[in-house]
Amino acid sequence: MGVDAYKKTRVQRNVGRKVTSTNLYLKLLIKLYKFLARRTDSNFNATVLRRLQQTRTARYPISVSRLVKQINTAKDKTRTLVVVGTVTDDVRLLTVPKLNICALRFTETARKRILAAGGKTLTFDQLAQQNPTGTGTILLRGPRVREELKHFGRAAGLPGSHAKPYVSHTARRGKGAR
Repeated sequence: MGVDAYKKTRVQRNVGRKVTSTNLYLKLLIKLYKFLARRTDSNFNATVLRRLQQTRTARYPISVSRLVKQINTAKDKTRTLVVVGTVTDDVRLLTVPKLNICALRFTETARKRILAAGGKTLTFDQLAQQNPTGTGTILLRGPRVREELKHFGRAAGLPGSHAKPYVSHTARRGKGAR
């Protein structure tokens, strides 16, 4: 006797990720943005909620210099830059312009430089009070760079593979080629 396969494929349940963090502020933010995503027609709140529920390694940091590049290319310079992650300082950037930034975390030096330039650093609950639908904001993400990701994909050495091989130091000293 065979078993009837439902729709002839494996069925996956699309269940949201349960946040295992012990950070109470993050849990309150998720509650708040879950409500806003449900009660407003804005995709901004749903996107912020999805990014808040990501793991901490998936919430990549972004530097102040990248934020400055983004605001310089924007038509409206008074828009608030929103980052679901950490904003870090960039010592290569000599002068920081006036910026309004909302982020989960700021490094100490980044916050000092933004405030010294006359800008504002907002938290997500402050942003929800000012902009419940996310109008007048630019939602940004940091660059997705982690050493582990370079090794992902089709096995290294196979045709069409761009994965970085795991190579020990002894093999790289030329002892393998005799």
